[in-house]
Amino acid sequence: MATGRTDPERRDRIIDAALDLIVDEGVAGMSHRKVAARAGVPLGSMTYHFAGMDDLLQEAFTRFSNTIIAVFEDRLGAATTPDEARTAVADLVHHLSGGNQRELILTHELYTLAARKPAYRELTRRWMGRSRRALEWHFDPATARQLDALIEGLSIHRALETEPHDRALTTEAVARITGPAGPGGS
Repeated sequence: MATGRTDPERRDRIIDAALDLIVDEGVAGMSHRKVAARAGVPLGSMTYHFAGMDDLLQEAFTRFSNTIIAVFEDRLGAATTPDEARTAVADLVHHLSGGNQRELILTHELYTLAARKPAYRELTRRWMGRSRRALEWHFDPATARQLDALIEGLSIHRALETEPHDRALTTEAVARITGPAGPGGS
């Protein structure tokens, strides 16, 4: 295994290993030793690359939130009409709740940290702000805020239900917030 400066991917491997460990054991199960072992790096690499566990968690959750934002931007960026934007919002709900346990667990672990620690609350605020900005490509700011909350709430409900709601309920909820679809609607 490469060491030191000849291993430029080491920091990224540590972040990836941290995210994997969070999924498997939760933030409460994290330790420098476990992350280093999972990443296949010497324990000293942890303190070389990160000031502490909070620094690593901030980096890991920032990376995770950026992947979710990329999904928002991809889906909403492809929409060219109000109806396509509504469809993109419904698609987001169903994508985010579509059985990807990794995303669900990471989201909930971040929310738990955010409920307790201001630094993580700020990270989630930045995430929500970016989500809303992507929604504002098609909707006014108040509607974007409502849609962001709707996406989050419906995604969580769908992911945790034993019998998740169907797309018709999502489409109706989006229409109620954004106004009627079709001629005259926006």
